Amino acid sequence: EVQLVESGGGLVQAGGSLRLSCAASGFTFDGAVLGWFRQAPGKERDGVSCINIKDGSTYYADSVQGRFTISSDNAKNTVYLQMNSLKPEDTAVYYCVADLSGSGYGCYDQSALDAWGQGTLVTVSS
Repeated sequence: EVQLVESGGGLVQAGGSLRLSCAASGFTFDGAVLGWFRQAPGKERDGVSCINIKDGSTYYADSVQGRFTISSDNAKNTVYLQMNSLKPEDTAVYYCVADLSGSGYGCYDQSALDAWGQGTLVTVSS
């Protein structure tokens, strides 16, 4: 069974930092593309960042480029999202996602994703 379990959300002031973690199981970790989507109140779910576990290539949405960093620890089957210089508009539920094909299409097309975590809430106060 594919499982993605997020942790690390919370409340932080604008300008602060948080690190999200996603522990993955039930599939071949280094054959997948893993990433993060987020959904702000009243808005659609949008892609934030992805990482190809095999080759380490990454993708970032323009809104987080330069502030967020995605990484993986293959020994722990875990993906991280380091979020710095947080803004109130970063407030959202953050979901860990997996594209098990390894194509990366899921970073751009949610219908290509194979699994979602339960989500973790990040709240940035002004």
